[in-house]
Amino acid sequence: MHTLSKAWLFCVLLMISSVASANLSIEITRGSDQALPIGVVPFEGGEGFPEDVAQIVQDDLERSGMFAPLARSAMFERPSQASDVQFGTWRSLDTRYLVVGRAQQTGSGYQLQFDLMDISGQSRMIGETVNVSGNDLRGAAHYISDQVFEAITDIRGAFSTKIAYVTAQGLGDNMQFGLYVADADGARSQQVLTSDQPIMSPAWSPDGRKLAYVSFETERPAIYIQDVSTGQRVQATSFEGINGAPAWSPDGRRLAMSLSKDGQPDIYVLDIGSRSLNRLTQSNSIDTEPAWSPDGRNILFTSDRSGGPQIYQMSASGGNANRMTYTGNYNARGRYAPDGDQIFLIHRSDRGYQVARQDVDGGRLVVLSESTRDESPSVAPNGTMVIFATQQGGSGFLSAVSADGRSSFRLPAAQGEVRDPAWSPFLN
Repeated sequence: MHTLSKAWLFCVLLMISSVASANLSIEITRGSDQALPIGVVPFEGGEGFPEDVAQIVQDDLERSGMFAPLARSAMFERPSQASDVQFGTWRSLDTRYLVVGRAQQTGSGYQLQFDLMDISGQSRMIGETVNVSGNDLRGAAHYISDQVFEAITDIRGAFSTKIAYVTAQGLGDNMQFGLYVADADGARSQQVLTSDQPIMSPAWSPDGRKLAYVSFETERPAIYIQDVSTGQRVQATSFEGINGAPAWSPDGRRLAMSLSKDGQPDIYVLDIGSRSLNRLTQSNSIDTEPAWSPDGRNILFTSDRSGGPQIYQMSASGGNANRMTYTGNYNARGRYAPDGDQIFLIHRSDRGYQVARQDVDGGRLVVLSESTRDESPSVAPNGTMVIFATQQGGSGFLSAVSADGRSSFRLPAAQGEVRDPAWSPFLN
């Protein structure tokens, strides 16, 4: 194996996540110059609630990169329902849309009512009453954000989804690794697994109930499947050599993965029910990082068969592989957009390793991120954002960029480092 391939394989196999054990915080790093002006008025009656629902909605919309929220300090009026809205007031503030609402506590939880107003059209777009069980005000706020986002953009909102990520803290023999699941905004993190051995490559099942991941707890890599809510798990593979990069098929019945049990790392597909294993690639190169197309017909993977890491596509049943990327000498970790028309990847430019986008049928590769040490991109289920791991100043954290590259935010941890993000599918 040539030197470049050895170095690349080392990076692919040992790129381990590091971490934080609490919620991640949001920092907007770049806003879009095409963001729509919107106002989210504090909900009447919500003072003193455990969560500020309107603030969560405002933060969600701003984080999407598609909206520029009006500061609360600039609000001359604070209406709570559609009939209270004075359209002229909000037009004078250059506000195009307005969210108003009211909240009250009930015996079993809370009740929220909201209206979305089109200021320029002087009309009510949508309105709904949301009943909240227990203290799940944050979940209800994300739901409202989803409804507002879809009503304005005609794109399904993804604020009620989750992210999984790997953490690690400590030094040397005292390293501790964790697998966490949190809201898409980094809040309400929950530990799924902890270990004194590396954890990597989490991947969500299509129904959002399970995670597949790689753990070194048996002192060699093995792939596990774990139920997120119950913690119950099974070991999917533990062959000699590499067991890595699990990826669920869209029907949830199979896992693509990279195994070296027969020599060089190749792409295999495991039928989870029957435990049958199908080898898709057979070459002297390193084949890894598989990803299924949304229709389940094709699989992307990274291979150095052309002399350096590039992305290839082949039928999910095997056969010839077609090279997809030609810009530069390093393109890896390809992931399909939800519509299957584009792929997102890590591209090495003269600035470093960055998140990029390319059409599946060819075309120009477009760099999206401004950081220079990016890895592990994962696409939101509505295709609007890409979350990834990056490093700056010796610290690792998660960051996200919009699919058009116009806006970005990051999710740093209070302590430690974070790696290997995986965005969940839609959960409702």
